[in-house]
Amino acid sequence: MSESSTLGIRTVLHPVSDLAAAKAVYTALLGTAPTADSEYYVGYDAEGQHIGLVPKGGPQDMASPVAYWHVPDIEAKLAEVTAAGAAVQDAPRDVGGGRLVATFTDPDGNVLGLVQDK
Repeated sequence: MSESSTLGIRTVLHPVSDLAAAKAVYTALLGTAPTADSEYYVGYDAEGQHIGLVPKGGPQDMASPVAYWHVPDIEAKLAEVTAAGAAVQDAPRDVGGGRLVATFTDPDGNVLGLVQDK
C-alpha cells in the first residue's frame, strides 16, 4: 500500500482567542509549564506529544485544531495523499531548525498536517 509511513500524531495545534486564558487551562490540563512561551505561540511537550496554542489561528488562519502526523519524507507522503484524493493547503515549508511542515485537506475539507524533522 504505502512506501512512506507515518510516525504517528505527535503534534496538535489549537487556535485560541485568548492566549493567557488558554495557557492557564492547558498548563493545568497537562500538569507542566510550557516549553515554548511567546506572544505568538505557546507549546507544551508532554508524554511524547507536542501541544501548541496559536493565537487567533496564526498566519495560517486555523479555524479548528490541526493534528500533525510526523513522517520521514514529507514530499513522498504529500504525493501519496494527494494521489488518494487530498488537496494540498500549504506546501512544505521550513519553520526553523530544518523542520518542515505542510497541511492538506481530506475530501470533506478537514485540515490535516504533516511534519518532517531533520
